[in-house]
Amino acid sequence: MSKVIIVGDTFVSVDIWRQAVEMMDLPEPVEIVSLEWYPEDSPKEFQRKLKLIEQNGPESVAIPEGIMEEISDADYFFVHVAPVSRKLLEKAQNLKLIGTCRGGIEHLDIGLAREMGIPVIHVIRNAEPVADYTIGMIYSVTRNIALSHAAVMQGAWPKNFPNDAYRTTLASQTVGLVGLGHIGKMVAQRLVNLGVKVIAYDPFIDQEAVRSSGIDLTFVSLEALFKHSDIVSLHMRVTPETENLIDRKLLALMQPSAYLINTARPDILVKADFIEVLKKRKIAGAAIDVVWEEPIAADDPLLGLDNLVITSHIAGDTVDAIPKSPLLLAKTVKDYLQTGVSEFIV
Repeated sequence: MSKVIIVGDTFVSVDIWRQAVEMMDLPEPVEIVSLEWYPEDSPKEFQRKLKLIEQNGPESVAIPEGIMEEISDADYFFVHVAPVSRKLLEKAQNLKLIGTCRGGIEHLDIGLAREMGIPVIHVIRNAEPVADYTIGMIYSVTRNIALSHAAVMQGAWPKNFPNDAYRTTLASQTVGLVGLGHIGKMVAQRLVNLGVKVIAYDPFIDQEAVRSSGIDLTFVSLEALFKHSDIVSLHMRVTPETENLIDRKLLALMQPSAYLINTARPDILVKADFIEVLKKRKIAGAAIDVVWEEPIAADDPLLGLDNLVITSHIAGDTVDAIPKSPLLLAKTVKDYLQTGVSEFIV
């Protein structure tokens, strides 16, 4: 018998998890144990807990109720963002696989899972929505769409903006992508299709595999990317290697006409250095969908910048991206069980 634990939450129901498990072709018979992690939370409270996990790891919030009684003999464990902590894993002596339907893995104690030899599979549930949104952010900040709208709604009719000297068409610019995972590759392909020159930096991927996939881009060093890009877009997770990666030194390499886009994680950037280059107009502007404190405080200095577009962490929010994400994970798990390999193993 295969014992499967599924954990629903505010955004991903146990019902959709059950559908997903039925699609995985797990060894029969299958016993499914359904648990919930704060299903009654409002989206705002859920996001607060998620932010705690992203900043402090899986030990920072309570694990789902009832799980310690069930995990010891479980074979498969599937969650959205419920924490998979050391305390939990130490009791999970029978696990053959952990699956999570999100790109970020801050809610998992990956180090211990690897030590225990437990494969962890994840899927980028909202890669396509985030890629689309990134393109939108690029247009919005370079062509002043958001800034003009905000001014018009306040009764103004602006014709001049801080980037007046640099306004041009997207096809005439070079976009540098920092990170070329699933989202980065989708952004790259969209840009190439629009006739944009793309350069990229990612020391963690197989460059030859990317080239053979047909995406027309050039890999460069991180320093060269910041120096030669008209638009820099960030698509890396926060890890010990990438936290505060984008600092004063790298930002100083950017051209005065350049823009920075961040739809990934705020902690890739050094906040004070980011604010400084915008305040002193060392770059033309920036657009971010992630901030260091959510919701943003009324006195946050980011709000005083007239060359910055901020949105409320909505890049991945479409009606189907999150609620149906277990179905995407189901296909990935099924393929892994059939072949023994997966590009989505962490």
